[in-house]
Amino acid sequence: MAHDLILARSHAYHLARTLMVCVILFQTDGGYGVIPSDEFDGDSSYIILEFDPHAV
Repeated sequence: MAHDLILARSHAYHLARTLMVCVILFQTDGGYGVIPSDEFDGDSSYIILEFDPHAV
């Protein structure tokens, strides 16, 4: 889990491009987290960005 949004965003982008899956960057009380989109079952208000490596 990252505490810096810029660092978390960078890691999320690279994870999406490496795994070629959609990932979600979300905020928690303790910082930021990244998880594949199909595994996220939390509150959508915590989502900051979604990275789709297949988007044009």
